[in-house]
Amino acid sequence: MAKRKNNIDDIDIVDDFELEDIDDFDPFDVLDDSYEDEKSYGNDKPQGGNTSNRRNKNKKKNPVLVWAGRVGATLLSTILILVIFLYAVMAMLVYGPSKTAKIQFVLSVQETSAIGFLANWFCSQDEIDQIKANNAIKDTDEITDAGLVNIDTAAQDPETPDIEIVDVKGATYSGKLMIVKDPSRLFVGTVPEFTNGNGMVVADIAKRYDAIGGVNGGEFVDGETTYTAMPIGLVMKDGEILNDNGGTSHVTGITFDNKLVLGNMNAAKAKELNIRDCVSISNHIGPFLIVNGEAQDIVGIAGGTNPRTAIGQTADGKILLLAVDGRQPNSIGATFSDLQDIMAQYGAVNASTMDGGTSTQMYYDGEVINVPYSPTGPRSCPTAFLIK
Repeated sequence: MAKRKNNIDDIDIVDDFELEDIDDFDPFDVLDDSYEDEKSYGNDKPQGGNTSNRRNKNKKKNPVLVWAGRVGATLLSTILILVIFLYAVMAMLVYGPSKTAKIQFVLSVQETSAIGFLANWFCSQDEIDQIKANNAIKDTDEITDAGLVNIDTAAQDPETPDIEIVDVKGATYSGKLMIVKDPSRLFVGTVPEFTNGNGMVVADIAKRYDAIGGVNGGEFVDGETTYTAMPIGLVMKDGEILNDNGGTSHVTGITFDNKLVLGNMNAAKAKELNIRDCVSISNHIGPFLIVNGEAQDIVGIAGGTNPRTAIGQTADGKILLLAVDGRQPNSIGATFSDLQDIMAQYGAVNASTMDGGTSTQMYYDGEVINVPYSPTGPRSCPTAFLIK
C-alpha cells in the first residue's frame, strides 16, 4: 500500500505492490474485511473487562416480546381508564343532584348476583335496605279468583293464531311477548333432577319435553355458591310435589282446568286449589303484577331497570309469556312497573314476574328469540314455563 507524504509528488510505492495489481483491486473487499475485523473485535474479550454486559447490549430484542409488551401495556391502560370512567359515572349517579338516578342505580345492581356489591361502594347496607323497601311492588295475601277467567276457545276468533309473537317496546326496553290461545298447552318443565349442580337453559329444557316454546321459570339457589339446578320453594308438575322447602311459598301456577293461580301458599293449599304445575319465586325478585284484575300497589319506582320475564293470563284464557331484554345499548331493561303496564295493555287479569337478569330467555320453534344478556349465553335454570 502507498505511504502518503506532505507533497503528493513524493509518494513511495510499497515494493510488493505491483502496478498491474491495480486492475485486480476491489474496494469492496476492503470494506468486507473491515466489517469482519469489527465483528471479531466486538467478540474479543477486552483486558480486565466484563464481557457479559457488552454482549447483552449487542443482543437484539425479540420483536414478538416487544410487541406483546406494548399490547399488554395498552390493554392495562385501557382497562384502568375504563374502570376510572365507570367509577366516576357511578359516583355521579349516586352523589349527583338526581335522587331517582341514585335509586335506579342501587336497585338495578342489587337485582344482579354478579355486581350487587357495587351499591355497597357508595351506600351503607341500611341505606340500601331502605331504598329497596321504598321502591317495590307490595306483596299480597290475596289468592287469585279462578272464576274471573272464562276459557272458551271455541268462542275465540278463528283468525287468531294459536301462537302469536309480538314485539314490545318502551322508552328503555324492547322484548318479545308470546300469546298462546289455548292455556292447556302451558306446563312446567324441569331439569332431570334437582341437585346442587348446574341446571339447563330453557332451549334444552324445552327439548326434553318436545315443547315448541317457553320462558325461564322460578327462583333457584344463587348465593356464594350457585346451584342453578336447585329451585327454591314449591315446585309441582302434574299434581305431584317435586320440591318443597316447607312453609309458605310465593307461588305462580296453572290449575288442572288451565287457569293461572297466584298467591302465597303452602303445598297443602296448592293441592286444595287444584294446581297442576307451579314454580315459586321471592316477592322482591318476582312480585305479583296483577291479581284479580287489579294492578298491585307500587311504592316508588318499583324496582331497577333490568332484563325481565313475566307470565299472565287474560279473561278469555290466553296465556301471555313475556321476555324483556336489558343491560344492552338498545334495551337497558324494564322495571316491575313496566311489566305491569305491558300485561295490562294485553288484557291480563292475573300476572306475575319470573326470575330475571341473565336468566331471562324466550325459546320458540327451535331458537332463542330474545337477546339474553350474558357473554356466555343464557343462564341455566331448574324450571321453565313451556308450551307444548
